[in-house]
Amino acid sequence: MSLDRRKFLYAAAVAGGAAALPGALWRRAFADGPAQPGPSPYGPLRAADANGLHLPEGFGSRVVARSLQRVEGTRYTWHPAPDGGACFPDGDGWIYVSNSEVPVVGGASAVRFDASGGVTSAYRILNGTTLNCAGGGTPWNTWLSCEEHDWGLVFETDPRGEDDAAARPAMGRFKHEAAACDPDRRVVYLTEDQGDGCFYRFVPETWGDLSAGTLQVLVGSGPGAVRWADVPQPEWWWTPTRDQVAGAMRFEGGEGCHYSRGTCYFTTKGDGRVWAYRASAERLEIAYDDDLVSGEPTLTGVDNVTAASSGDLYVAEDGGNMEINIITPDGIVAPVLRVAGHAESEITGPAFSPDGSRLYFSSQRGESGFIGGTDGRTYEVAGPFRR
Repeated sequence: MSLDRRKFLYAAAVAGGAAALPGALWRRAFADGPAQPGPSPYGPLRAADANGLHLPEGFGSRVVARSLQRVEGTRYTWHPAPDGGACFPDGDGWIYVSNSEVPVVGGASAVRFDASGGVTSAYRILNGTTLNCAGGGTPWNTWLSCEEHDWGLVFETDPRGEDDAAARPAMGRFKHEAAACDPDRRVVYLTEDQGDGCFYRFVPETWGDLSAGTLQVLVGSGPGAVRWADVPQPEWWWTPTRDQVAGAMRFEGGEGCHYSRGTCYFTTKGDGRVWAYRASAERLEIAYDDDLVSGEPTLTGVDNVTAASSGDLYVAEDGGNMEINIITPDGIVAPVLRVAGHAESEITGPAFSPDGSRLYFSSQRGESGFIGGTDGRTYEVAGPFRR
């Protein structure tokens, strides 16, 4: 997009006032328009380290796992094409889970860490699924692994690998991408990776039990007031869920999804946006748009998203400069890390350790860029993250 086009859209957004503003977390940031590139709270990125990561001063990295190689200190071979991930507390340590976005064998794996961050084990937590893309954690410490194909399901898994995984068909059959639990309203938000996909929420009959409930789709005409409507046949894939409700709002390729402080943030790759659904007000607003920055955007190819307890969002790029960018509550967008030499890959699965001091993520296809993800790498970055 030309700079003139960007300036026009930026001016229109500012002139539009409240219609362009996102939720409560962003009210201060967007008083003068959308979030803009600016200096990172962590300072500039340094030269690439030994693992090929450009990081700010005071941060360090290590490679936790590589696809088709044994996780160091274990006998477990890490899966190809690592995708969505999350961290869960485990006694004095924690567990990082990761999906595998490959056909037929798909599934998900986990790495267990002790209190000092040492790897103690790695293992499989989900089998018999395909194209497991993103997902999300639950307040009761299970991992929702989402299949990304037209009749895909959500599978609820145990990060410890002790309980059997279970399909949750009541959450719909569609091209699932990510999931985010809202414990305040007791619903689960779901994104759909289609060019004309929808944004959904699942209302379980009993909070903590996802085996039964009602799937709803967001209805509206754009940013502003929206409402929810029941999907009449969520498990009937002959008529896609996105086509079952008149007026369902369409999104250009739903990607990452994360709930924080009363707002569900989700990304759409087709238009480079981070959306903010303000749950209590039932309003949908734009938190970031790469066409609404003054100058060239530092964040493009928006994909997976997570948040720190500080209120900072962290958005991973699919392509772009292979960066994770921060969007701060005061409206600054800036890279916090960059992966060098992985131009044909994408960053997936960003998630913080329970104490917020370590960030995990993967380069899905690694240096080779091979679509099968056999060169995938999973990293840990440690440092003074804002908490």
